[in-house]
Amino acid sequence: MAEVTYIWGTGRRKTSVARVRLKPGGNGAIVVNERDMEKFFTRESERLAVRAPLKATRTLNKYDVLVNVAGGGVTGQAGAVMLGIARALRKAESGAEEVLRDGGFLTRDSRMVERKKYGRAGARRRFQFSKR
Repeated sequence: MAEVTYIWGTGRRKTSVARVRLKPGGNGAIVVNERDMEKFFTRESERLAVRAPLKATRTLNKYDVLVNVAGGGVTGQAGAVMLGIARALRKAESGAEEVLRDGGFLTRDSRMVERKKYGRAGARRRFQFSKR
């Protein structure tokens, strides 16, 4: 039995972490947490974000994509998967880095939720002021 070599990529967004494996010679199936991508990501915008790096490099039906993603919400997970796919494609395809970089797929979105401070109702919100 021939051993399959996977190309790995890790993506992060907010508190989500995605571990992505590209399987060369596939038919373009995307599986997220052992479920079909269409069932996992219900919004069309999230599906488009996940497929975007593959479309940009014209490798949509060239690889099978296997993803394990955890943490955060659905939108953050979609962003993490997108970054993970882009990083794996950079390793797999020799001329893909310029296309991925121009599309903004290799840039890690570093925005995180600001922590709650003591003496405040939230991260920035103060408690209601009382004159008397």
